[in-house]
Amino acid sequence: MSVKKEKKRLETLQNNFSSKDGFNSRLIDFRYQLLSKYFKGKTCLELGSADGEGTRHLITFFNNVTAVDASPKYIKDIKKNFPSDKVTPICSLFEELDLQEKFDTVMLTHILEHVEDPVNILKIAKKFLKKSGVLIADVPNANSINRLVGVKMGLLKNKFELHAGDIRIGHRRVYTLETLAKDIKKTGLRVTKQGGVFFKPVSNDQIEKNWTEEMIQGFLSLGYDFPELCSDIYVVCKQ
Repeated sequence: MSVKKEKKRLETLQNNFSSKDGFNSRLIDFRYQLLSKYFKGKTCLELGSADGEGTRHLITFFNNVTAVDASPKYIKDIKKNFPSDKVTPICSLFEELDLQEKFDTVMLTHILEHVEDPVNILKIAKKFLKKSGVLIADVPNANSINRLVGVKMGLLKNKFELHAGDIRIGHRRVYTLETLAKDIKKTGLRVTKQGGVFFKPVSNDQIEKNWTEEMIQGFLSLGYDFPELCSDIYVVCKQ
C-alpha cells in the first residue's frame, strides 16, 4: 500500500459523506442500539471515527474512547465536539497506528469496505484487543434487499457490483455474512455472534420522502427476523 496515495484518497473522499445527513443518522442510531448489547469493559478503540456519529454513541457506554481516523478534518471535529477526558483522538492510518494500550472493545463499523486490505486491518485491530475483549465489525450487506432488487431491475450487474453511491464515498467492496466470516477466520479470531441491522427494501431517499415512523420501526423489527437480508451485517469476535 502506498501511504501517500491512501492519504490523498482519504482527503478527496472526506467531503463526500456525512453520517449526520438524513436517514444515514437513523441507521447509525439503529446500528449502535443493536451492537451495544455486545460491548464489553470500559475502554474502546474506534477504528474509523469519521465525523463522530459513532463516537457520540460510544461515549455513553465507555469511560474512554480512542478515536482513530486518517482524516485531519475529522480528527479536528472530534477534538472540537467531544471532551478530552472521554475521547482520545488520533490522526493516523490504521497501518501506521502505534499504541501501547489494549482495549476491552474494538469497533470497526463501516470500515472494512473502505480499506485496501481488510484482512490486514483486522489483524492490526486484533493486536490492540485484550485477551478477554471483543471485536465488532459491521459492513454493508451484498444480500441487502434493496441491492438484490437493484440487480433484478438491471441497475447492478450482480450483488457485489459497486454503484455510483458506493464509489463516491470510497467503498471498495460489499460483504455477505459468508465472505465476512472468511476474512475473520484468516486472522485467527472467532465469530461468536452475527446478525443484521435494518431490513431496507428501498433507498434512503425514498424512505426519507415516503415512510412514516411506524413503517421505519416495522422494518427495523423485521430485520431481527431476517438478518441475512438487512442493510448492514455484523460479527462479534473473540480471540
